[in-house]
Amino acid sequence: MKPIETFPQDKKSSIKYLLTDIDDTITHKGRIPACAFKALEDLDKAGIKVIPITGRPAGWCDHIARMWPVKGVVGENGAFYFAYDTDAKKMIRRYFKTDQQRLQDKKKLAIIEQNILQQVPGCKVSADQPYREADLAIDFSEDVQALSQIDIDKIVDIFEQEGATAKISSIHVNGWFGNYDKLSMTKIMFKEVFKKDIDKIKENIIFSGDSPNDEPMFEYFPNSVGVANVLAFKDTLKSKPAWITKKSGGFGFSQLAEVLLS
Repeated sequence: MKPIETFPQDKKSSIKYLLTDIDDTITHKGRIPACAFKALEDLDKAGIKVIPITGRPAGWCDHIARMWPVKGVVGENGAFYFAYDTDAKKMIRRYFKTDQQRLQDKKKLAIIEQNILQQVPGCKVSADQPYREADLAIDFSEDVQALSQIDIDKIVDIFEQEGATAKISSIHVNGWFGNYDKLSMTKIMFKEVFKKDIDKIKENIIFSGDSPNDEPMFEYFPNSVGVANVLAFKDTLKSKPAWITKKSGGFGFSQLAEVLLS
């Protein structure tokens, strides 16, 4: 992981899109620093399209797509994308699965939820679960005392034993049924919203993240960036970001924006 300050000057002008995780990438200790939100605005004004790629719920993503200086959002680790058409005053909502499929998944996830709560003391269902459409989020550090890695791994194991996909973020374990992730829905969004084949424009995209559920993006994009707190996972990440910021969370994101716009 190379220092972001050494990002080549000739590459900066080719960056047209910035994809970014939210929790502990744009946020710091659960809040968005003013410098991080200003970075979003500065990037947008400079013509760089910003798209958050997050594990957060549909209810939050509707707000993000409407009110943040972004061109859309991929949510629930790839279950959907939302993009707000300002001219038409219309929200575009694209799900990986049908309404009926998501309903069936919720029934199976409810059983997994009970198993996890019974077998892993100290965890809770995430406070944002009521606003989710496709996955189950188990809180291991956001609103609870931080669990051990052994307990976090046990949560993952319970999901996987039931045939679900499970990914670890900096605060939650997210589980779902379906062959999708952050990257697969990002590709769909680029094709449908921007009319771009992402495989052909990878050099025009930069991605920033901080945790294991960002690995598909770290691996795929040559211009991937980890904020400094990604180092907490340096021994478990199979695919590491190419670049790293000096600062953590939203302060690191702000540093990334400053480098790109300098």
